[in-house]
Amino acid sequence: MKATECTANQTQWGALLLGAALALVGCQEKAAEPAKKVVYTGPTLETSNVTTLFSDSARLQVRLTAPLEQTFENGDLVYPKGVNIVFYAKDGTTVVNNLRGNYGKYTRTENVYVVRGDVRVRNEQKQQGMRSEELYYDRPRARIYTQKFVRVETPTEILTGQGLEANEDFSRYKILKPEGVFTLDQGTAPAGTVTP
Repeated sequence: MKATECTANQTQWGALLLGAALALVGCQEKAAEPAKKVVYTGPTLETSNVTTLFSDSARLQVRLTAPLEQTFENGDLVYPKGVNIVFYAKDGTTVVNNLRGNYGKYTRTENVYVVRGDVRVRNEQKQQGMRSEELYYDRPRARIYTQKFVRVETPTEILTGQGLEANEDFSRYKILKPEGVFTLDQGTAPAGTVTP
């Protein structure tokens, strides 16, 4: 009988040890829950010294250059180190206008570029320039616009105001809310116009 008792005790101890081990493993499994899924939202591609050309009928229309371009999964592009956009005349060789800023972003769903930070536009042919902190470039509609403060300089005047709409070569523009002092030349005022 002693041999049978010994075997029964060994079996009970084995069962207890196995149960304790399973309990410890079960506790450890509960403590080590799986990590939550982390979604990466950063750029999927980075390209240095980018030059992008836009043309129509084999004639260059726009040249975009940037020291760094970041491409995102949704198709958006970011230019964190600045962007320079050059607009060409219909001949595809004559530079008409230059747009640059410290930061740029292209939103694919809207098909619009936004340029921010010390934004400058320069039309070399008309010797006029514009400064702002933010400017949008709508390539399909060939226009640039902003709601921010702007300063337009021409050879004869300096104009300031809030908001601007212009064609992409900056040959025609409209300041939405002009501000400042304006000088009127009475000799060139149209008939019927009241001048101070």
